[in-house]
Formats: sequence, C-alpha cells, structure tokens
Amino acid sequence: MVAYVIIPGIDGSDERHWQSLWENQWGVSAVRIAPASWSMPDLPDWVAAVQAAYEIASRHDGQVALVAHSLGCWAAAQWLDRVRPDGVAAFLVAPPDPQGPAFPRQAASTFLDLSARPLSCRSLMVASDDDPYCDPATSASFAHEWQAQGHLLASHGHINSDSDLGDWQAGRKLLRTLVDR
Repeated sequence: MVAYVIIPGIDGSDERHWQSLWENQWGVSAVRIAPASWSMPDLPDWVAAVQAAYEIASRHDGQVALVAHSLGCWAAAQWLDRVRPDGVAAFLVAPPDPQGPAFPRQAASTFLDLSARPLSCRSLMVASDDDPYCDPATSASFAHEWQAQGHLLASHGHINSDSDLGDWQAGRKLLRTLVDR
C-alpha cells in the first residue's frame, strides 16, 4: 500500500488541479501539507508541514510517495535533505527556477538561495518545455543535480489547473512507474 503526501505550490492547489483530484481519489491514503504561510511562503514552515504530513502518512503500512508541484518541489527536496527517511519516493512536478525572472517574489526571502542537491530517495522530476517558471535546460539541471529521473513534456505550461489536465492520467502513469520500481 502507498500513502501520499500532497505538497502543492503557493496558495495550495485549487479543486481543478490534478493534485486535488488525485487527493480526492486516494481518500485517506493522501495527506496534504498545511503550512501557515500558503500565500507568503516561509521555507521552514513548509518543511515543518511536510514533516507533519509525513508523520500522518507513514502510519500506513508501506511506502510513502511525496507528490509535489511547483514551490512544493523545493519544500520536498529540503525536507528530504534534512530528514533522509527510508521508504519514500518523490514525484516532483514543475519546480520553479529560484534564479529565474518569474520566480514568485513572495517566496524570495526563504526560497531564493536554494540549490538542488542529490535526493535521498527514488525520484522522478516532470517538467514542461514551455513552463513560464523554468526553462527546459534548467529543469534538466535540477533533475541531474537531484539525481532524479527527468521527464520533459511538450506544451504543458506549468502543469497546473491552467494546463487543463483534468486528473492527468499520463501523470498517474508516471507516478506509478516511480512507486512500482
């Protein structure tokens, strides 16, 4: 059995976002992080929220999969770097470039100086070739530095609600390949 920790980006994921749709389908097997700083992201707060959600999710027997989007990818990576848990897989989708011109300035105070370091678990990073928050070369470098398998999609934007993915079945298949490894 797999338990899922849902780690959205700024302001959480709305009801049309694939993360929210997956969370609803997974029911009690999914736990969403609940930082106090959704709109003005504070990295320590987000990392603590990942820890709290992980503690709930890990009560299930089996594996825990982190399902992160956007800024949530950085919170997941920082948590993994600090905790180094066993039995975890990380599905990282559309990480923004902290050095890029479109990086959310409200996150700049604590997220800006991040750099990707090898992750302590199996991981898959999914990016789009037209993401306004991160160009393909930078996405590829994140995957390489995180030692994550990289998967580049064509024309999916920031892989969010605006991308009109619905419950993003292709993403579920990618997640399944990661979890089943």
